[in-house]
Amino acid sequence: MPGITIRDGDSFEGSLKKFKKQCEKAGTLNEIRKREAYEKPSVKRKKKAIAARKRSVKKGRPSLF
Repeated sequence: MPGITIRDGDSFEGSLKKFKKQCEKAGTLNEIRKREAYEKPSVKRKKKAIAARKRSVKKGRPSLF
């Protein structure tokens, strides 16, 4: 769980920037976006296969599908 301590002399903007960076590093926002709406297992598999296909094309490998 991200959290920061605010010391005397720290600006609000700087503290907010630190907190956002910690949230990004912990993957909090990505997790929230992923859980925002239910995704059926079949849809997850399709997305995973499409992503694998894109990666293989990007690396210049022949398609396995």
